[in-house]
Amino acid sequence: MVNIKVLEPYEDEQGNRIEYSGPPVTEKIDIQFLGAGNTLTVADSAKVMSLSAKFTGDHSSVEIAETTKKRTGLRFGLTLGQQSRITIGSNVGAASKAFVRASEGASVALGDDCMLASSVEIRTDDTHAIYDIGTGLRTNPARDITIGEHVWIGKYAAIFGGVTIGSGSIIGFRSIVTKDVPNNAVAAGVPARVVRKNVAWERPNLDKNPLGTETMPSGQRKSEAFWNKTENSEPAVVSLPKPGRFVRVRRRIGRFLAR
Repeated sequence: MVNIKVLEPYEDEQGNRIEYSGPPVTEKIDIQFLGAGNTLTVADSAKVMSLSAKFTGDHSSVEIAETTKKRTGLRFGLTLGQQSRITIGSNVGAASKAFVRASEGASVALGDDCMLASSVEIRTDDTHAIYDIGTGLRTNPARDITIGEHVWIGKYAAIFGGVTIGSGSIIGFRSIVTKDVPNNAVAAGVPARVVRKNVAWERPNLDKNPLGTETMPSGQRKSEAFWNKTENSEPAVVSLPKPGRFVRVRRRIGRFLAR
């Protein structure tokens, strides 16, 4: 195993490489190559604040794009198995280290301009295999994850294999995403369901907004490219509270009288 603590150009006899030509990053870097033929590519201008990458298999790759706008910085813990791939788009920011795992030839693609809150987890697999007792077949193979551009992922959210999230969408606090989310929608819950459509979000912190602001403050720049109507025509699912005791009693009386 090779353990590297500085982000700078690297190559070894097993064909593992780090492709990066920017200033050396010496803090909070932990890159491990356990296999062969793996590649970590980081754009010269990427704002790397904390990066760990563990290549446990062979012929896997990570690509991290540039940071050209003001962002909180890149904070990621990456794990890759055999022949897997993780790509992180340009101008992505993460409030704390986000965990991303890809294995068994699966990939994770995180689009440009995404915003990740603290303790986000994105994984194509369940780490351990689960088998059907009757057939002996795997029930949880690794599957690709695709996250579009300008997606806001809330604190403690988890995104699992086989999911596609459309551009401009929002994933709620502590949500567990197991199904696709269309563009410009809010998905929340366990498991996450679409609770609102035709929304757009902007980066400025609400602390800077005047009291009672309902429309966009004058002077704030609008992300025109991501103000789009949701393409999926299915209605949003809104969970209603369970009826109280009085309502349940009235329903029972109504059913009795209808006999």
